[in-house]
Amino acid sequence: MFQENPFRQRISEVFAKCQSSGLSTPVASDEGICFEEFLEMMSVFSEQAPRDLKVFYAFKIYDFDEDGVLGLNDLERTCRQLVQDDLNADEVATVCRKVLEESDIDGDGVLSYLEFEHVVTRASDFMATFHIRI
Repeated sequence: MFQENPFRQRISEVFAKCQSSGLSTPVASDEGICFEEFLEMMSVFSEQAPRDLKVFYAFKIYDFDEDGVLGLNDLERTCRQLVQDDLNADEVATVCRKVLEESDIDGDGVLSYLEFEHVVTRASDFMATFHIRI
């Protein structure tokens, strides 16, 4: 269920658009998302959605600072949301450094979209887990 998803707030931010100004940039909103945005979200999280669409939105969801790359802060925030209180700060930092070490192909200290896509395509369970059941 969406209520149990640790990324529910971030997912809402990614799919929400600024209605009042007509901008298409994601914004945090207390009002939630409109019906069209809801349909877009459900399409992305459908079991039938193509892998490239799911990878694109997964990257956007994990890119908390919206700088177009997944840096150490993005990875740590993602990890903390996934594990809740099961790991301490040092363990989270270690996991994230290891992820960067193994996935950062060009060695620039961040994961680009292409590097993220490369990692996700090797994850056999990505398609099975990146969906919302109704």
